Amino acid sequence: MSTAINVQNLGKKYNLTHQSQEQYVSLRDLMASHVKAYANKLRHPFEKPKNDSKHEEFWALKNVNFEIQQGDRVGIVGRNGAGKSTLLKILSRITEPTLGTIKIKGRVASLLEVGTGFHPELTGRENIFLNGAILGMSKAEIKRKFDEIVDFSEVEKFLDTPVKRYSSGMYVRLAFAVAAHLEPEVLIVDEVLSVGDAQFQKKCMGKMQDVGSQGRTVLFVSHNMNAIEQLCTSAICLDNGSVRLQGKDVRGVIKEYLASDVAPNQVTEWINLNSKPDNSWFHLIKFSLTDEHGDKLSMPVTNDSEIWVQLEAEIIDIEPALTVGYQIYSDGELPLYWSCQADAAEDSWPILHKGFNKLRSKIPARFLNEGNYRIEMIGGLYNRQWLYEPKINSPSIYLHIQGGLSGSPYFVAKRPGILAPILNWENVKVNYD
Repeated sequence: MSTAINVQNLGKKYNLTHQSQEQYVSLRDLMASHVKAYANKLRHPFEKPKNDSKHEEFWALKNVNFEIQQGDRVGIVGRNGAGKSTLLKILSRITEPTLGTIKIKGRVASLLEVGTGFHPELTGRENIFLNGAILGMSKAEIKRKFDEIVDFSEVEKFLDTPVKRYSSGMYVRLAFAVAAHLEPEVLIVDEVLSVGDAQFQKKCMGKMQDVGSQGRTVLFVSHNMNAIEQLCTSAICLDNGSVRLQGKDVRGVIKEYLASDVAPNQVTEWINLNSKPDNSWFHLIKFSLTDEHGDKLSMPVTNDSEIWVQLEAEIIDIEPALTVGYQIYSDGELPLYWSCQADAAEDSWPILHKGFNKLRSKIPARFLNEGNYRIEMIGGLYNRQWLYEPKINSPSIYLHIQGGLSGSPYFVAKRPGILAPILNWENVKVNYD
């Protein structure tokens, strides 16, 4: 497979100017300073004027190296300010690099922010042809794809309206449809897809998968780790303008990112972005951590909180051998335990029915110690086949516990060991007679 993108020693420097002046300056003070400066110039014509501004170099990217193969779908993760958007702008030829070399094979289409590449005064129809021309396509090629673009974007009714009157959602729908359907060799998409509704995001994810399967390359920046894991075949983690981690193990890169201090938060829910059922016995829709009311948890949570692991799924065919649940791992990937809906006696199993089902199980309060945990959904037909096999195709969510360990004055910080249960003790009376 040939190389689509090769980046060597890439750097981007910005010069920041800090002007030292008083917070509030009146017109009188400003006029006086200009008169004083002019008078000083007359007295000392060869003296260089003083400059109160201070200059500072800021490297948004520094020594970035990577290679992407044709047909790869690459997720780029990192906190805000890590250099993700700067990297994409350089790859899209919007911004020039300060240092380094970039080699890109083929045409590049990018969707970096709402409005990029569209002329606000032109209609949706005119912008489709304009973007195609920018990509180097002939009018005949654009016409061949025109109906697909309009159908995908769902803005046919407003096609002859200037795009400046579009809502942000309409703008993004049309912009993505144009970028994805005009057959670029490289498609670059930033977090802009978060503007669209959930249904359109699913369509976009499916389209990007199709683009990759056709041998074209996709670069995708998102804070949605669920989307990165489902779409991408490799991942790059940026931190302070440099590559922190990269590799084909997308889940491993995500795990390192979430476990480090560069992660903005922990991922407490996994949403299936594929609307087509992957099996008829238990098509997982959502896998999440909630409180007792079913509301999404925010990290960190305290040890004395009740945490519910919740599975939402569609069942088309009832199968008695179905077993679903979760497995929890420590920060060092040590499996702690797993729990399934069929663990206990059969008469106590939750009743499953055709259609939508919501199963949940409680992680008891005062059970897990402080730390980071990975929770992996598991499921299959007992002794027959896996539907969601651990570390193969099973989705993961993450839990971070901090504080609330004990009411005891002796154990208020993290305790030794992985678990930190508070168990009852009693003094048994003994008759020595």
